[in-house]
Amino acid sequence: MILADTNALIWFLEDEAALGPAARRIIDTALADNMLGVSAFSFWEIALLVARRRLSTRSDPVEFRRRVLAGGANEIPVTGAIGIAAVTLPDLHGDPADRIIVATALAHDATLLTADRQLLGWSGPLKRHDARR
Repeated sequence: MILADTNALIWFLEDEAALGPAARRIIDTALADNMLGVSAFSFWEIALLVARRRLSTRSDPVEFRRRVLAGGANEIPVTGAIGIAAVTLPDLHGDPADRIIVATALAHDATLLTADRQLLGWSGPLKRHDARR
C-alpha cells in the first residue's frame, strides 16, 4: 500500500508540478490497484490549514475529501492503536499530524509518499518515497 502524505495528496489532486513524475506514477498505479491510502488525519490537517488561511485549494475541505475518495483513494481511520503508536515513535519531531501519519504508515506496512524532509530523513523503520521525484 502507498500512503499519501498530506502534501503529496494536495499536489496530486491540484495537479501541482511539485509532485515528481515517479511519485505521480506511484499514485496512478496505487489507484489502479486500489492500494492508495490516505490517513483521515490528512483531512483534518487540510481543513486546519484552510481555516488558518495557510492553504488555498480549488475546493473547500469537504469537497476536497469527496474528490479524493471518489477518485479511488482509501481513507484510513485513526485508531487508538495508531494514536498510541504516534506518541511512542522514537526521535521523530513533535508535529502531531506527521506523527499520526507515520504511525498509520507503519501500522499498515505502507510506503509513505512525502516531500517532508524531516520524515524522509527520519532514522525509523518507515518505508518512504520522496514525492518531489
